[in-house]
Amino acid sequence: MLLSRDRTKCYLSKNPLRAGERIATLQSQHFIRTVMKIINTLINSNIYIALAALCLAIETQIQLNCKPQFHPYLILIFFATLIEYNFNRFVTLLTYKKSLPTQDFQRRYRKYKRFYALITFSILGFTLAVLLANVYVLLTLIPIACITVLYSLPQFKSKWNKLNLRQIPYIKIFLIAFVWSAVTILLPVVKQHTAINQPTIWFMLLERFLFVFAITIPFDIRDMEADKQSNLKTIPLHLGKGKALAISISSLGCFMVLTTIHYVVSGQTYILIPLLISAMSTIVFLLVEKLKSTKYYYYGILDGALLLQAVLVIIAGVWFH
Repeated sequence: MLLSRDRTKCYLSKNPLRAGERIATLQSQHFIRTVMKIINTLINSNIYIALAALCLAIETQIQLNCKPQFHPYLILIFFATLIEYNFNRFVTLLTYKKSLPTQDFQRRYRKYKRFYALITFSILGFTLAVLLANVYVLLTLIPIACITVLYSLPQFKSKWNKLNLRQIPYIKIFLIAFVWSAVTILLPVVKQHTAINQPTIWFMLLERFLFVFAITIPFDIRDMEADKQSNLKTIPLHLGKGKALAISISSLGCFMVLTTIHYVVSGQTYILIPLLISAMSTIVFLLVEKLKSTKYYYYGILDGALLLQAVLVIIAGVWFH
């Protein structure tokens, strides 16, 4: 009787075409697994969302009628986003450590070594960016950073919990949309020495706010049960899922109307088309129920809507500018 290895050799020698197909299948499966592993790493480490923030800042450069170019504030935005999105997880781990027996935590700690390394790397990168950044950019960032810190404070049962901005009814997604709009638009504007009181800047701020607001509502819909248990008052809890989703889509509708007026009047139609494509794509993401059951719906697809918009505008800007 042939051994399994001998059988395989015999089979491959007799069926060379099928052997080739099997090898190709194995190679494609390995490739897919590698790609998925990279995607998981980018999403779980929050590098993905930090890249989206960085690309939105580059999008702003194009909207200001400038060529995409490197500035230290891009590094600042990237690492600030990385730190902010990992901050709550970091505090949770420190709290978790105190509540576990030493041996149990040491066993779990091995899984978090890369996360701690990421936090350390982010802080070093942020520090370097602060040293390189323009002083006016830093002055613009300080009040936004204060809002972010107060929003991200852990929800401990103590007097300090009163400082947590998330405790203010219905303000949660408005703060997120404001911070994203301010950081990704005002920092490039300040660096370019453009007057903030110009109508085009206000249009850009409102457009970015509406877009981020629209994709943030589904996260609140997802977190309804957790927010209810935490006594947080949110739009979905007050109005219900259906009306909250309608507000999200209406926000994207307002976004499309404003961008059409803005970029037709300014003559930057090469920016208008990518923005409309991103908005219509996001409406599809919000309405197609099958997408909502996928693993990557929130942190891959919805967060990816920000990256999609930025990439489309960057491509259009490089191609047509």
